[in-house]
Amino acid sequence: MKKYSCCLLAFLLVIPVANGFSQSHIGITNNPDTSYNSRVAYQQTIKTHPDSKLVKEFSFPNVTEKRNITYRKIGSRELKLDAFLPTEKNNSPATAILIIHGGGWRSGNRTQHYPLAQKLASLSYVCFTPEYRLSTEALFPASIYDIKDAIRWVRKNAEK
Repeated sequence: MKKYSCCLLAFLLVIPVANGFSQSHIGITNNPDTSYNSRVAYQQTIKTHPDSKLVKEFSFPNVTEKRNITYRKIGSRELKLDAFLPTEKNNSPATAILIIHGGGWRSGNRTQHYPLAQKLASLSYVCFTPEYRLSTEALFPASIYDIKDAIRWVRKNAEK
């Protein structure tokens, strides 16, 4: 009898964990968290590093930019990316770089790294800045799936 009661106790402890105590939906607003951006980070940084400068976007004559390209649709939500391409054509394959913004999957946006993408494109790299659904829009691992889809889109469109 003791053998069965131990198994039953273990079974009863597993059921509640597997049946409903998963990720919390608290905090899902279906809106991106816009509280963090480059300007906010700069305002915090200059308090302790007053000589800091906010890097502005560049305008390189040898860089072509294509912004707001839809790489994925989820219902009515379109996920966008931006492409920064070296203008001069080269017969050898170019190195592609996806620049994923930080923010703990909760905040930030793809525009934060435009200056970096522009500079790298001026050095003959092909750069992409994809957006992904933040944790206020979708539960983890949705953002990972979005980035994987961005990678698939880049591969599919590599010839272009």
